[in-house]
This record gives sequence, structure tokens and C-alpha cells, in this order.
Amino acid sequence: MADHVERVLGQWAAERPALDVSPMAVIGRVKRLHRFAEAATRRTFAAHGLDHASFDVLATLLRGGAPYRLTPAALMRDAMVTSGAITQRLDRLEERGLVSRAPSPEDGRGVLVSLTEAGRALVDETLPDHLATEESLLAGLDPAGRAALAEALGHLLDSLENRH
Repeated sequence: MADHVERVLGQWAAERPALDVSPMAVIGRVKRLHRFAEAATRRTFAAHGLDHASFDVLATLLRGGAPYRLTPAALMRDAMVTSGAITQRLDRLEERGLVSRAPSPEDGRGVLVSLTEAGRALVDETLPDHLATEESLLAGLDPAGRAALAEALGHLLDSLENRH
């Protein structure tokens, strides 16, 4: 395989042969894959009037099951959204009628965020396109290669998440 990363590794081997640059083989490729995936999914979400973070909030509410509501803290934890962005995301999604916020019946000071029918319809419309985009990104792998990569990445993430 003579991809960009392989060329970089060759250059380092020639310039600094005593250094083990093998970590770059994985990290460099993961970073390049991330850029491809970000660009492709950004286009898919934009076609539906969304961005990554907004889709993640809506999808998190939907995949959580009925009654499709969570606290902002649970959304922040379960969606791929930072704490600083959650309020802005919720404000924008609420303005568009995709989520609603109401006081928590268990805790009058707390808030629950609910997926509206319009929000659910938008996720239902967007999800097949999102999955098709991800499928196209993985088209270079056969099912066994995809499973092996998913397993290896899962082990790596588990080891990193358990360290922090």
C-alpha cells in the first residue's frame, strides 16, 4: 500500500532510521480517515439542513427510545457535543421546532429536552443517507476487514477510555 502515510514513513526511515515511527502508520491513517469522514458526513448533514452536532443531539434523543427525552447533561454525555455547545445547539434546535424543553416533573429546577415529531421526522429522513455515506466510506473493506478493523479500534478505544 503506497498511500500518503506510507510515503511519510519512508521519508522518516530515510532521515531518522533509528526512530520507530510505526505509531504514525496507525495515527496518521486514523487522522486522514477522520478528515475524509468529516467532509463526507458534513455534506450529507448539510443536505438535510443539519450539522454533525445537531444530528447527534437529535439522534441521541431518538435512539434513547420513547418518550425521546433526556436532560441536557445526559445529552451532553451521550451525544458528541461539548458542554459549551449544548445550550447553543438546543436553542437552535428548539427555534426550528425539532426539540422542546420543559421543566422536569421529578425536579422543578431541572429541564427535559424532548424530540418533537418534526425532529423525529428529520432524523428518520437523514439517517438512511448518513448510513449510505458511511457505507461508501467503508467500501474499500470487505465484511471481514470491516469487522477486524471495528474490533481493533474498539480495543484501542477501550484501553484509552479506561486510562482517563
